[in-house]
Amino acid sequence: MYQQHIPGLLNGNIKSLARCISLVENEATGYEQLLEQIPVNDHTKVVGITGPPGAGKSTLVNALITQLLEQDKSVAIIAVDPSSPFNFGALLGDRIRMSQHFNHPRVFIRSMASRGALGGLSPKIIEVSDLIKAAAFDYLFIETVGVGQSEVEIAGVADTTVVVVVPEAGDEIQTMKAGLMEIADIFIVNKADRDNADAFVKNLRLLAHSKHRGDWEIPVIKSVATQQSGIHEIIEAIEKHHAIISHQQQKHVLLLAEKAWQLIQHRRMKNISKQILQQEIQQLLQQKTFNLYRYIGTKS
Repeated sequence: MYQQHIPGLLNGNIKSLARCISLVENEATGYEQLLEQIPVNDHTKVVGITGPPGAGKSTLVNALITQLLEQDKSVAIIAVDPSSPFNFGALLGDRIRMSQHFNHPRVFIRSMASRGALGGLSPKIIEVSDLIKAAAFDYLFIETVGVGQSEVEIAGVADTTVVVVVPEAGDEIQTMKAGLMEIADIFIVNKADRDNADAFVKNLRLLAHSKHRGDWEIPVIKSVATQQSGIHEIIEAIEKHHAIISHQQQKHVLLLAEKAWQLIQHRRMKNISKQILQQEIQQLLQQKTFNLYRYIGTKS
């Protein structure tokens, strides 16, 4: 079933890519064999876009798409939408905000539900990312749901992690969540035409420079995404960072190890259903002798 889609996938055919992603998301028969046959591709720049809600991440990605298309680049976007922990339905709002690029032949946009995943990502994000890389896009942007510190999981998927903030966070700069500070390769201060933006940028640069990493000094870039301001500088910073890390073998090993750890974790949890757990616990509670730790011991 899956073999017929591989040639199209490797040639960058959008329909073949979409079908392969659906096979993987639905865990259809043969999906693991499909993943085992895709080639290694380090050409695609995988960029994670994260940050607090309201920072304008989708608008920023939209502006990046516009400018990259002008440079004749191909762009894929995975927009991870929040989903209900009860029915796992996604809002899919990011696709609406990027609708102007929907039908462009060099753009592929896919929304994925987080399905309750704590890291702000989707359980199949690694596999889908690798399928998109196999289709040889120039850029892959992964936009997370914006749930806060738990979004640090994006650092285990993306080559470059961009953290988007706004000037209103100025009062919180000294207490900014450590997770986001640690994972940022590039800081973007979006909506930089607002009051106190310059002071915020100055303070953030001082903080970012204290996190200096070898050959890479974390840039802090001002942008107004709605006006395409600062977008060229952001693309330059992404390309510069990608050029540096492409020569860092240890970074590559750490990234692959993190991906392997997440994939192994997901596979071992594959047959664990929250719904079944709820049903079993409800029955056991009636016995008045329920012990959580004895119960999970039966699942190990």
